[in-house]
Amino acid sequence: MKVVAFNGSPRKDGNTSRLINHVFDQLHKENIETEAIWISGGKLQGCLGCLKCFKNKDKKCAVKKDNLNQYMEKMIQADGIILGSPTYFGSVSAEMKMLIDRIGLVSRANDYLLKRKVGAAVIAARRGGAVDAFNTINHLFALQQMIIPCSIYWNFAYGFAKGEVEKDEEGILTVKTLGENMAWLLKKING
Repeated sequence: MKVVAFNGSPRKDGNTSRLINHVFDQLHKENIETEAIWISGGKLQGCLGCLKCFKNKDKKCAVKKDNLNQYMEKMIQADGIILGSPTYFGSVSAEMKMLIDRIGLVSRANDYLLKRKVGAAVIAARRGGAVDAFNTINHLFALQQMIIPCSIYWNFAYGFAKGEVEKDEEGILTVKTLGENMAWLLKKING
């Protein structure tokens, strides 16, 4: 089994990455393979709304000049998907929103490619807006007919400076519990 995580933070090794790694630690305990992909740094563009994915039905976006199709292939091959983002003005980062918009259309255009995969959102926040960012990602998962594991609270932790989320004990416990529940669910589905 494999879980691939997409980190939508401009800070490659920042708080979002730390939270994803806490989930990974729990998955590794259950011998589940993981891969982290950092999507920032100009690797994506926004959706053009061309809807060629519905015409072509080739499991790809018609825009070929960025990394979206590589990311889509990773998602297709994975059993579980984590989308991680910092909270920017009450929602996900621009990079994460570009990923959500485009994979959502490609998946739907191709008979819901992500259907019944396990999907988890992980959010870092300075203060507020984390619930809206969390919901934005979960809206994608729900519309793709994915299965969403839960935790003891919503999957976010507070911190601004690099590493500051580590001080949020409840947030760290929440993402660790998410990892345990994600591993349990993956084993049940793939058992």
